[in-house]
Amino acid sequence: MSLVDDFRSLHHGRAPGDPLVLPGPWDAVSARVFADAGFPALATPSAGVAASLGYADGAVPPDEMFAAVRRVARSVSVPVSADVEDGYGLPPEELVERLLETGAVGCNLEDSSGGALKDPREQAEWLAEVRSVAGDRLFVNARVDTFVHGDGDPEQAIERARLYVEAGADCVYPILAPPGVLPRLRAGIEGPVNVAAKPDGPSLRELGERGATRITFGPGLLLRATQALREIAGSLK
Repeated sequence: MSLVDDFRSLHHGRAPGDPLVLPGPWDAVSARVFADAGFPALATPSAGVAASLGYADGAVPPDEMFAAVRRVARSVSVPVSADVEDGYGLPPEELVERLLETGAVGCNLEDSSGGALKDPREQAEWLAEVRSVAGDRLFVNARVDTFVHGDGDPEQAIERARLYVEAGADCVYPILAPPGVLPRLRAGIEGPVNVAAKPDGPSLRELGERGATRITFGPGLLLRATQALREIAGSLK
C-alpha cells in the first residue's frame, strides 16, 4: 500500500469515539517527535510553519512553504499532509506537481482569500480541476471557512461541503465550527470531517463522538511548545 493509500484508509471505518489524530509539525524536529510517538500520519499547519519561518500567518512565500513541507516529509516515514492555504493562485497542474515534489500525500485547500469567502461553485470547479490532475495521488481536504469569514450558518457550511465532496474532495474541514454544531454538520456532510481541537475545548474523544473523523490542531502545538520553551528560558536566567 502506498503512503497516500495508507493515509486515505486512515479516514475510513473509524468508530465515533476514535477520530484520526494528526499532530501538526512545523519543522523536521517536531515531525520526528510526533512520528516517534507513534502517530500514523501528520498534517503541517500553515500558521505554525509561518511562525517557524519568521512570517505572519498567510505571508509565507510559496517557495518557502513548499520547501518547509519537503523537509518535514523527508524526515519521517509516515504520510504527511500539507496546509497550502488557498493554493497561492497556482494553476492546478503546478500546484499538484509542487505538492507531489515535496513528498506530501495530502493537502488543505481553503475557500477564502484575503478574509473573504470565495464563490462556492467556483471553488468547487477549481477543486474538481485539482482532483482531475492529481487523480488518487493526493488526499484533498477542502476547508470550509464559513465560521471564520462567513455568518457561521451551519447550513451554508453543509452546502459548501456538499459541493466540494461532489467535486472530489476526500474530506471537508469546517474550521472553527463550534462544538455544539458538530452533530448537525456530521449529519449533513457526506464523508470524513476534519475538526480543529482547542486546549480549552472538548476532549479528542468527545470531538469524535460529536462528529469529527479527524482532528488537527492548527498552530496550537507550536504555541504550546513555545510556552514550554519560554519556561525553559526563564529557568536559565
